[in-house]
Amino acid sequence: MECKNYCVIFIIFAVAIVQAVGYDTELFETPACDSSACFESLHGALGDCSCNVDTIDYFNNVKIFPRIQSLVSKDYFRFYKVNLKKECPFWADDSKCAMKYCHIKTCSKESVPGFDESEYWEESPARKYSKEAPKLCSQDSDHDPDLGYLNMTISAASQFEIAKWKAYDDSLENFCQSDDKDVEAEYIDLSLNLERYTGYKGPSAHRIWRSIYQENCFRPKTNPYQSFPYVLSSDLGNMCLEERVFYRAISGLHTSINIHLCSKYLLSEKKLGFAAPPEGEWGPNLEEFQRRFDPSQTHGEGPNWLKNLYFLYLLEMKALAKAGPYLEREDYFTGNSNEDEETRNAIKNMLGVIYSFPDHFNESLMFNGSKAATLKVEFREHFLNISRIMDCVGCDKCKLWGKLQTQGLGTALKILFSGKWNVEEDPEQGKLPLRHKSHKRLQRTEIVALFNAFARLSNSIRELENFRSMLRFDADKMKIHYVRMP
Repeated sequence: MECKNYCVIFIIFAVAIVQAVGYDTELFETPACDSSACFESLHGALGDCSCNVDTIDYFNNVKIFPRIQSLVSKDYFRFYKVNLKKECPFWADDSKCAMKYCHIKTCSKESVPGFDESEYWEESPARKYSKEAPKLCSQDSDHDPDLGYLNMTISAASQFEIAKWKAYDDSLENFCQSDDKDVEAEYIDLSLNLERYTGYKGPSAHRIWRSIYQENCFRPKTNPYQSFPYVLSSDLGNMCLEERVFYRAISGLHTSINIHLCSKYLLSEKKLGFAAPPEGEWGPNLEEFQRRFDPSQTHGEGPNWLKNLYFLYLLEMKALAKAGPYLEREDYFTGNSNEDEETRNAIKNMLGVIYSFPDHFNESLMFNGSKAATLKVEFREHFLNISRIMDCVGCDKCKLWGKLQTQGLGTALKILFSGKWNVEEDPEQGKLPLRHKSHKRLQRTEIVALFNAFARLSNSIRELENFRSMLRFDADKMKIHYVRMP
C-alpha cells in the first residue's frame, strides 16, 4: 500500500514537471495551426522589384546556398571582431540571459589566422613624423634638419575638433556603427557560436523589436491592432519607395532571424530535465514556425513577412554584385597561402553566379526626388539607431548574430547608397581599380559581416524548403489516417 502511494506521488510530481517545462516555452503561449497556410501566398511577384519568389528559390537553393555556406566556413570569414560589452544607450540593461546557451566563446587575436593590427589601428600623421618614426630624409648629405623642421604639434582642442570632422565624414558614408576598433572588442569564432534558439525571450526580447519597429521604422499610421508593432501590408502603399524599402529590409532581417530560431530550436527544453543532453538538443520546430508565420496567428501578415525575406535577399545580393569587381581583388589574407587562394577562387566563382542573376534589385530608382538628400539622411540615421539598439540585447549569442547581420545589412546599404561605389568602370579592364590599403572602401570586419549576413539569408530560404517538406509529410500522414478510419 505504501509502495502504491509513493508511485502515485511520483507520477503526480512527474506530470507537474512536464507541465511546468512545457508552459515555460513560447511554443505554448499561442496555439499553432495545423495547415500549410504560411506558404499558400508565398509565390509570384515580390513587389518593388521585377523578381518573383520561385526564381529566387531555385537560384538560391541550387546555385548560391552550397557556395556561400562553403565560403563562410573559410578562416577569413569565421572570425568576427565585435564589442559585446557596450552598454545599452537607450534603457537600463536589466535582462541579462543567465542560460548557458546564451553565452559565447571568445578567442585571442593571436589565434586569428592572418591577424593584422594595422587593419584596426590607423597610424596618425603626427606618428609618421615623430622622433620614433624612420627618417629616410636624414640619410641625405644635403639635408639640413633645422631648415627642414616641421612643427607637428596639435593641441588637445584641435585634436578633439579633428576627431569630430572624421566622425562627420564617416557618418556621410556609414549606415551602422562599427566597434571593431574598440578596446573591449574581441574576436569570435562563429563556427563555435552558432545562431540558434537559446531560450532568450519575454519582455526584454520583445522590447528590442518593438523599439525597432515603432521608433525607428517609417510608419504611415498606427496599426489598429493592440500590441502589434508592425506595419500592415495594406498600408505600405501609403509610403514612398524609400520608406517601403527600409521597412521591408528590417522586416526581412527579423523574419530571417525567426527562421533561424525555428530551424535550430532548443528541443531539449520540452523534455524532462534528466532526459535532456547536457550540451542541448536543437532541431526544427514546425509548431513554432507556424506560430510565428501562419496568417491566423499574425493578422494575415506572416506570408508577407516571408516575402520580405526574399526582398532583403535581393537587396544584399545586389550589393555583392555592385561591389563584386572590388571584392574579386581583395587578398583575403590569413597567412595560409593555399586557403587564401581557395577563398579568392571561391569568391570569384560565387560572384560569377551572382552576376548571372537576371532580375537584380534596382537601387537607382531610389533617392531621386526633390527631397532625396533629406530622405537619405533620415534613412541612414534610422538604421544607425537600429545598430545601436543591438547593444541592448540581453543574450550575448543573440547580440553577436544581431550585430553581425545588422552590420552586414548596413554594409550592403553603404555599397548601394553612399555614392562612393558609383564609379565608372575601366573600359579596358571592366573592373573598379583597387585603392591604396589605407583608403580601402571596406574594412575586413565589414566584408566578414556582409558575406555572413548574406549566408544567413540564403540559409533561411533553404530552411523554408525544409519546413515545406515537413508540412507536406504531416498532411500526407493526416490523409492516410483519414483513409484508414472506418
